[in-house]
Amino acid sequence: MQRRHFHATLLGLGAAATLPAAFAQAQDGLREGTDYRRLNKPAPVDTGPGQVEVLEFFAYSCIHCFRFEPLMTAWMRKLPKEIVVRRVPVGFNAAFEPMQRLYFTLEAMGRLGDLHEKAFKAIHEERERFNSLDAVAAWAAKQGLDRQAFTQTYQSFGVSGKVKRALQLQDAYEVEATPSLGIAGRFIVPGQAARTLVVADALIARVRQA
Repeated sequence: MQRRHFHATLLGLGAAATLPAAFAQAQDGLREGTDYRRLNKPAPVDTGPGQVEVLEFFAYSCIHCFRFEPLMTAWMRKLPKEIVVRRVPVGFNAAFEPMQRLYFTLEAMGRLGDLHEKAFKAIHEERERFNSLDAVAAWAAKQGLDRQAFTQTYQSFGVSGKVKRALQLQDAYEVEATPSLGIAGRFIVPGQAARTLVVADALIARVRQA
């Protein structure tokens, strides 16, 4: 689990619920304060009526995020269309920004589908160091992306805006470690391996029943 104040080692290697809390806990078996936390203030959501937004807060340099990724991907494939999932790369300090920009650049260039998992593997299996534009651009070029186009997108206003928005969401959800899941602007679920998704399912059901 990657926390706000514990990051250097890995880089070196490469609104309140409608149901009362006690009643809701009795219904789904979740333990508030352990399985999940209720946000002090509702976070903004970008979904419409009848939809539930789920945000995955992650970092490419987080080994637990790397291990969680196959579980998350399989879970996403089974969700109904009313559940909208977005990934949010965190920025606990300045060292995270190249990885945030990498994610949003791949997204802008339409290459997340084939390169998101490869970016994780580059750090944790191939010992790449995504700590600068030069480093991530060199890796992207090896994946077949045009280096000049990648660099221009990486430095673009659009990517800068998405990095800023990611930081705002991270703060709104009071994210302290990765991986974590934000649910409907109301709850944050800390990483608990496969149980993370069990908790998420229960909270999503709770939100849809409210």
